[in-house]
Amino acid sequence: MPNSADDMPELMTQIARALVDTPEEVSVEALEKGEGTALRLRVAPTDVGKVIGKQGRTARSLRTILSAVSMKLRHRYTLDIVEESPNGAGGPNAA
Repeated sequence: MPNSADDMPELMTQIARALVDTPEEVSVEALEKGEGTALRLRVAPTDVGKVIGKQGRTARSLRTILSAVSMKLRHRYTLDIVEESPNGAGGPNAA
């Protein structure tokens, strides 16, 4: 379990890498938002379904883990899974 807020992007990166076929394309960006931090998870376009899961179950599980750690660290975190088109164009669509 992470001991500081700085460890949260690394935690999400490690979990996501274990779920996808192309772990080298996993990245997590931390953005400070008001009283909390938003983590933006990016994976290869072919791996988006793996981190979302059937009916969003995997994404919900990732957010549950994040919520539990948030309570321990007393800092609010949100997780955005960024979907990008295969050619890299277009804006992010958070899942």
